[in-house]
Amino acid sequence: MPDPFDSVLYRHIYCTLSSTADAQCEGVGLFGGGLLPGGFEWLAFVLTGVIIVAALINGILGAVLLMIWGERRLLGRLQGRTGPNRWGPFGLLTPIADAVKTMFKEDVVPTVSDRLVFTLAPILMLFPALLVYAVLPIGHGTWLADINVALLFIVAIGGANVLAIVAAAWGSGNRYAMFSAMRAVAMLISYEIPLVISLVGVIMLSGSLSLVAIVNAQTIPFFIIQPLGFFVFVVASMAELNRTPFDVAEAESEIVAGYMTDYSSMKFGLFFLAEFAATIATSGVITVLFLGGWHGFDPIPSQIWFIAKMVGVLALIVWVRASWPRLRIDQIMAFAWKALFELTLINLVVSGLLMLAWPSPSTTELWYMAGINWLVFIASIILFGKLLGPKHDPVSAGNVQRDVTLSDSDAPAIPSGGGG
Repeated sequence: MPDPFDSVLYRHIYCTLSSTADAQCEGVGLFGGGLLPGGFEWLAFVLTGVIIVAALINGILGAVLLMIWGERRLLGRLQGRTGPNRWGPFGLLTPIADAVKTMFKEDVVPTVSDRLVFTLAPILMLFPALLVYAVLPIGHGTWLADINVALLFIVAIGGANVLAIVAAAWGSGNRYAMFSAMRAVAMLISYEIPLVISLVGVIMLSGSLSLVAIVNAQTIPFFIIQPLGFFVFVVASMAELNRTPFDVAEAESEIVAGYMTDYSSMKFGLFFLAEFAATIATSGVITVLFLGGWHGFDPIPSQIWFIAKMVGVLALIVWVRASWPRLRIDQIMAFAWKALFELTLINLVVSGLLMLAWPSPSTTELWYMAGINWLVFIASIILFGKLLGPKHDPVSAGNVQRDVTLSDSDAPAIPSGGGG
């Protein structure tokens, strides 16, 4: 069982509160330690957990507000607009104004709704996003829990949002919301399969499901050794997050706001809070699994390295939103089953053969693996791009061009001179 004292956060807070003479608390703790009298170690344990959880949740809320502001500013830059700049310096208080506005909006509940399910759905959507942070290491010795099946825990928790989506649609009693929920669930399940399979290469290389062990195993960041797995995981994650170009289920051009159509006030706000919290958590998971986690260069603290990498992943997600149009639902489903699924199988086979050739690869052998995997990645992308890309029919193109030429020649001449 993991020792909680391996976490720097737990050790410092507990040793500050507890009066225990444990050797692990020697020279550790603020104010000299021992704020609670002897015999109250159990209370120190409980208070430590409460303090860490409270700090984590408030940190997540602050990070969500910063991401909302940062995404709007970055979108403004990418699209040639100013972005939020009126409320507070550089528009920093705009997300707070949005939160206050959402709180004071009228909470409308449809008369045909199942009130219990309707109310629980936003909560069911938010909880899984928050639970991911419990096992996310954000620095050396900086985590809430280091469990040996953390990666499996994240995969299992990530699939719980399907239940929240169905509950939101069912609870509202809206047929259009139910149609949208079914589309969203079909998309999530379809992309969950390649997402999970893409992690097999990471598990092979690290030999563990613990996120801390995966970070420690990355003498070379895994995105260099596993480019195909990294590509599939990032794309499938964006679909799981319902981010552009995969946000058809609630796109304005489709079915209004999808399964959230009948929600208002803070219930509506909780859905968006869950989406942004899950986006930040997913960027952290990508950083841990493929970007080396907190590894960096001294004297910059490991936590700063982790946050910098995570912000880079978030910028990539925003850049995709600013650059790519939405896909149709048939294109989304076809991409999952005709491209990503096959790419994960290719990555699985190649990774298995490489691990069979080098069961305990050295650094040099890891670079050999990276070279082979990059060749496979480039060849696979080119192949599937040609197979799934638009087909060019020279006969049809010639007929279209000839029809255009004939119609232009047969068109009546436009008289010169002014016209009404």
